[in-house]
Amino acid sequence: MGFIAFIILGLIAGAIAKAILPGRQGGGWLATLLLGVVGALLGGWLGGLIFGADLGGFFDLTTWLLAIGGAIIVLLIWGLITGRSGSRTTR
Repeated sequence: MGFIAFIILGLIAGAIAKAILPGRQGGGWLATLLLGVVGALLGGWLGGLIFGADLGGFFDLTTWLLAIGGAIIVLLIWGLITGRSGSRTTR
């Protein structure tokens, strides 16, 4: 998979991860999309390391699932770092 295709995959995976996660994550859509690219990298690396998955095809379901899973992990970590939680309570 080429570099541009990988960036597009990460941007879409970040948007999907943002839609899946409840609550509001800080940073807006631009930060979320950039974190999606990082998540796609993380998901691809973990998928290759743990499952031995081959991430050669853009339209491969395994590639997409690993990228979205990695983006969810990165968004959860981002939420922990920035102090944002999934549920809002008033005090």
